[in-house]
Amino acid sequence: MTKITSHPVSTRLAGLDGLRAIAVAAVVLYHVIPNSLPGGGLGVDIFFVISGFLITGLLITEHDETGRIRLRSFWARRARRLLPALVVLVVVCTSVALFVGADVLVGIGRQVLGAATFSSNWLSIASGTSYFGTTTPELFRNLWSLAVEEQFYLVWPFLVLLVVLIKRPGVRTIVFLVIAVASAAAMALLYSPGADPTRVYYGTDTHSFGLAFGAALAALTHGMARTRLGWPRWGRRLLPIPGVLAVAGLVWLAFVLPAESELTFRGGLAAVAVLTAVAIWGSIIPGSLLGRLLDLKPIRWVGVRSYGIYLWHWPVIVLIVAAAPGWQDAPATGWLAALLAVAITVAAATLSYKYLEAPIRSQGFRAWLTAAFRKRSRRALRIAALSVAVVVLLAGAGGTAVAIVRAPVHGQAQSDISAGQAALARVRLLPPPPPGSVGSTIDAVGDSVMLAALPELESAFPGIAIDAVVSRQMSKLPGIVQKLADAHKLRHTLIIGLGTNGYISRSTLDRVHGILGPSRQMILVNTQVPRVWQASVNHILGKYADDYDNVELADWHHAIAPHISILAPDHIHPGPTGGKIYANAVKAALARLAALPPYPNIASLQVGLGG
Repeated sequence: MTKITSHPVSTRLAGLDGLRAIAVAAVVLYHVIPNSLPGGGLGVDIFFVISGFLITGLLITEHDETGRIRLRSFWARRARRLLPALVVLVVVCTSVALFVGADVLVGIGRQVLGAATFSSNWLSIASGTSYFGTTTPELFRNLWSLAVEEQFYLVWPFLVLLVVLIKRPGVRTIVFLVIAVASAAAMALLYSPGADPTRVYYGTDTHSFGLAFGAALAALTHGMARTRLGWPRWGRRLLPIPGVLAVAGLVWLAFVLPAESELTFRGGLAAVAVLTAVAIWGSIIPGSLLGRLLDLKPIRWVGVRSYGIYLWHWPVIVLIVAAAPGWQDAPATGWLAALLAVAITVAAATLSYKYLEAPIRSQGFRAWLTAAFRKRSRRALRIAALSVAVVVLLAGAGGTAVAIVRAPVHGQAQSDISAGQAALARVRLLPPPPPGSVGSTIDAVGDSVMLAALPELESAFPGIAIDAVVSRQMSKLPGIVQKLADAHKLRHTLIIGLGTNGYISRSTLDRVHGILGPSRQMILVNTQVPRVWQASVNHILGKYADDYDNVELADWHHAIAPHISILAPDHIHPGPTGGKIYANAVKAALARLAALPPYPNIASLQVGLGG
């Protein structure tokens, strides 16, 4: 049989596995314990820069050595590197999801198609799925970044073929830098504050700057000496210093750069890419202390298995949360759930690397299969193991097919939201409420949580005017309230149910309070959202209510805390029972306001507060 060989590559570069370890640790921590590392998602951008650097360097080197780039061989190497672990991941996790049930099967057909075609990011954009959304747990949400990289692998060699025609390395670097800056600028320009940023985050066009910055570094450093003797002493001593500072900067940004903030999309992620490029350069210098530190065995061990860890961690988290609702939120079991997710992830990634990724990457698919028959002393055992693996894979494929067929169209949270939208549509068709009705003096502006609780709010306060939409940010509120005021439709009491979808600022509340004036009242509903911004949002809302006599807090967060299990699987959106608790929290706040010096038409709201 013809021996399958891979293209010769340069000596392993120091520090890259360590940077991969930092990247995957940040992403896993960000997802496993959401409140611990607000900017942990930047690990994906670190991966992008490393990939752009390595792939571009290999392509330029191949062209220099052979005068051409063998596209078929390049794509075959990428397939051997990525596909085996991915196929096993999809088959196993989809089959497990079939038994777990709940909302994890929603959209599974689209997700499997995206995994198979490396188009997860664009399919999610086309379907309106939000990366930052909390309505439905996506089993393979993390594959969006793999799709971006695979699209890069498909297109990039053709661009490199053109760029290598340029003989001046500096000009090559500039070309790649222009592409990087254009992509980062596209992200910044297309980002709209207050709107869902999924399009600019998922888009290959708007999120390829990390790959391009890595390519620019590859062009810049191509041909530089890979031995200590090829570098002057001052270069070996001084150049790693910016690399150390860059690594420190990446760690700092992981703590202070929230994934949903405006700064993240308008320069923050681009800064991450630039810092990563500097860190790579500082670590690959021969003899670099940074490179040696990043190559410490425990760090390198994680980095070598980072692909499998990244693949497995998110589906494992989703399945654990779906199988044991409430684990991640409860203080007593939150750490247990996190440790279990990490343990399963590391075990799966270790097995994947040892038995799939490493042997197939070095030998190829056919050589890996035939290796089972080479040693006669172990032939029977190998045949048995291979047979079991084939049976499990076929069973998993069958389970995947069944899961796709049985997948529900909507999850529980989406069904609750849809019920609220239907109720809102019915209310808008009704005639205006009589002046004496309980809700005739109340406006309510909210997001999907208020929308899910809308039937119960309308029942508790007949005649209430509710304006609630999915994914609404607090930043949109002043414009909504001002429009009502300009149209002379602003009622006496305003209920605000916003803060589910991101951070808020006190200045926004100040603007709304100024529009309302001293003669109107404001109810602030705090949040139950297991996300990093929950504590900040609730603190601002509570403090604001304390500061003004005509502002009161509806403490939804503490009211629902003993009853988290009745919420949708996202632990955010209420159904009918949760909606009653939501409405009662609002009633209690109105009662406290009614106990203050009298305002017109408020005393009647004390009726039925116990219900």
